[in-house]
Amino acid sequence: MKIAFALFLATLALLVPARADFLVQPNDVVAVCGDSITEQHIYSAFIEDYLLMCQPTAGQKVVQFGWSGEQAPAFLARLGTDVFPFKPTVATTCYGMNDGHYGPLTDELASTYRTAQTGIVEALKKNGVRAVVLGSAKCVDSYTYHDHNVAGAKVYNKTLGQLADIDKEIAAKEGVPYADVYGITLATMKKAKAKFGESYEFAGHDGVHPNQNGHLVMAYAFLKALGCDGAIGAITVDPGLNKAEGSEGQQVVSCQDGTVTVTSTRYPFCLTGTMDSTDPGTTAAVTQFFPFNQDLNRFMLVVHGVAGKAKVTWSETTKEFTGAQLEKGINLAAEFLSNPFSAQFARVNEAVGKQEVQETTLSKIFMHGAAQWQATTFPGTSDEFNQIISAGMAQHEKLFQEAVNLVVPITHTIKIEVEKK
Repeated sequence: MKIAFALFLATLALLVPARADFLVQPNDVVAVCGDSITEQHIYSAFIEDYLLMCQPTAGQKVVQFGWSGEQAPAFLARLGTDVFPFKPTVATTCYGMNDGHYGPLTDELASTYRTAQTGIVEALKKNGVRAVVLGSAKCVDSYTYHDHNVAGAKVYNKTLGQLADIDKEIAAKEGVPYADVYGITLATMKKAKAKFGESYEFAGHDGVHPNQNGHLVMAYAFLKALGCDGAIGAITVDPGLNKAEGSEGQQVVSCQDGTVTVTSTRYPFCLTGTMDSTDPGTTAAVTQFFPFNQDLNRFMLVVHGVAGKAKVTWSETTKEFTGAQLEKGINLAAEFLSNPFSAQFARVNEAVGKQEVQETTLSKIFMHGAAQWQATTFPGTSDEFNQIISAGMAQHEKLFQEAVNLVVPITHTIKIEVEKK
């Protein structure tokens, strides 16, 4: 049943013309590339979650290629063994954190970085990658960086800003989209600390590797650069509350006396925690400091003809809105943090995480390390090693399909109760 539905979705998506400004086209393979921050499997998983559930494209696949401690020249050198065998057609890159060597930027470091980043873009283009998003590194935490080295954080954020400027220049010269990860993370961190205090942890205990809050901001930068439009879905209810329409991916099953039942094949991005939580392992609170919900997560309910106020119940939560708010439209994804999609969204995210862990092992240990070992230690045994790689690729495909098959239709009910005069 799940396989049949997945095939139905793929066929349906092929009948819908892809937006020209959305870089992910049918059957694309999206490579998410970077250093240890990418290897955390968090922002990369958020990107994959979004492309699977929120803005799906027929036949697409997402693969991450994070490598701890990596600098841009090292990634350029391993493209052939680790990345190109997956035949990516879209790629995002996130380097710079290690390339600045955690100090002031020197001319030599800047030149090395510029050369490598340019080489990466050119190599990707020459090897079948149709769309490249060149991303900058994120900022470091102004408080937790290297055991509360506040002065060092200021110095290194300046360096990262300079490296980001190089990335922006290269992107313009090469004609590829630029993801300003540095700019959006720095601005969001400042706003979050202004409200929650300087000790609010935005980039992890070491000030470099963020938890879910910082990773969501990173994912936002890349998803925007990929051309995601954020129009997840809209349910519009007519005056009288007995008729409703749904946008693409939102099929209205019934509508009677303000009770609307909808079957959705496009999910909102489900946030965790509460809006006042300072837990960096949650994502809801940080969204008040950058426009994630406004730009990327609009799951709208529009109700026409409400003169006074009305209560809206979705899942187990009830909230009250004015007629003017309902006429304009309320964003269910932002207003109802716990919603009918939350549990299944978490299951998909868990499956994506397992897939990405396997990708790291496959690309780093087998495709990269074993290839070198075979060439130097066991020459003439390439067939045997190729069988190992093929088995790893097959396991990777299996794990990816397990995640895809968890994206099932969700039937849910929205109840609208107009206040009696």
